[in-house]
Amino acid sequence: MRWEAQRVDAEQPALLSLSGFIRSVRTPEFEGVTFHEVRAKSVLNRVPAASSMPFAWTVNPYRGCAHACTYCFARNSHTYLDLDAGRDFDSQVIVKVNAAEVLAKQVRGPRWRREHVAMGTNTDPYQRAEGRYELMPGIIRALADSGTPLSILTKGTVLARDIPLLTAAAKQVPVGLGVSLALLDRDLQRSLEPGTPSPQARLDLVRRLADAGLSCGVFIAPVLPWLTDASEHLDELLRQIAAAGASGVTVLALHLRPGTREWFMRWLASEHPGRVAGYRRIYGRGSYADKRYRAWLAARVGPLLRRHGLDGPRGRAVAGVPGDEEAVWPEGSLPEGAPVAPVNQEQLTLL
Repeated sequence: MRWEAQRVDAEQPALLSLSGFIRSVRTPEFEGVTFHEVRAKSVLNRVPAASSMPFAWTVNPYRGCAHACTYCFARNSHTYLDLDAGRDFDSQVIVKVNAAEVLAKQVRGPRWRREHVAMGTNTDPYQRAEGRYELMPGIIRALADSGTPLSILTKGTVLARDIPLLTAAAKQVPVGLGVSLALLDRDLQRSLEPGTPSPQARLDLVRRLADAGLSCGVFIAPVLPWLTDASEHLDELLRQIAAAGASGVTVLALHLRPGTREWFMRWLASEHPGRVAGYRRIYGRGSYADKRYRAWLAARVGPLLRRHGLDGPRGRAVAGVPGDEEAVWPEGSLPEGAPVAPVNQEQLTLL
């Protein structure tokens, strides 16, 4: 059935007033997902000056993401559209159909300073719908042709389509590529991030990028307490990442911002109810994991990075907030309020 025939007659009232709204589209190929097409006036987003991010600008051709990652930190951004941070984020996707055209005009302007532009910082630019809308080729060309450095972080293997284009762009400007891969367990992956490509498909993407001569880092993010932070799991994950030819690794603990926190904790209560009390203690003071857990994770990952040749400039064990790596839990200590749910003895000692 053709995409053009899939217009939805009853668009959501909140989106009818959205600036530049064109139409809403559904298709059997994306069961349960509605795409709301809009024409954007601007697609360059300035990062707040107070941010610690290593880039000043972002581009997000999509809002919302059919990857449906339970832990996605960007969920609360959907509430700005009077949509919810849970199911709506997964199923009501805003598509800026003219993103490449608008960006090309913006970066040709006399005021553009050719500062680094990052993509994949809010929602994934290579989520599966990119295979239909094909927004990224025009975006990459606009940035490269204007002399603008760019970076992309994705879970989406649709990026493989653009390897020739990225190879050409890398001859014009610095190009940074990152693949997000936090786990290998297929059952957990299907439960946590049901719309994403398999872990092995993402490892193959890293391999293909490396074979093409493109530098590609891997973000082991997020690491989930008790679910994906076991030494054995991290060791095997890093082994496979190194074998795929990753140019570097960054390890980040889960953080739970408003909107994400509620959605993730609902999933946790359903799938792993014995872990709820522990998570409430680790995340009881805000969005980030307790500083002691983050430091413990960094200490655990460090030797594994060295084992697989991913230390030094190729790997970082960041505990979730830059600058916290130096904090270390006293050996054998048990913090006040430590979770008492059954865990392995090594974790029980530290947590």
